[in-house]
Amino acid sequence: MMDDPFLMVVAIVAIAVGAGVVNNWLKLKSTQGTDADLLKGLDALRSDVARLSDRVATLEKITTDSDQRLSREIDQLR
Repeated sequence: MMDDPFLMVVAIVAIAVGAGVVNNWLKLKSTQGTDADLLKGLDALRSDVARLSDRVATLEKITTDSDQRLSREIDQLR
């Protein structure tokens, strides 16, 4: 059956590739969290993005407003 060297090389390569695929699948399966954990992380990321978007909008407003308006707003805070 394994008298042909080419067939033996193909079999060895197929076994090695198959083992690599199984190994990667097992690693991926062990590092994945549950759906609830993933959704919780996604919600946290969404809230962070919303908070940072608000901060960027505030910074854009401050940098594009005229100096007089900014001075008045700062004086009103005192």
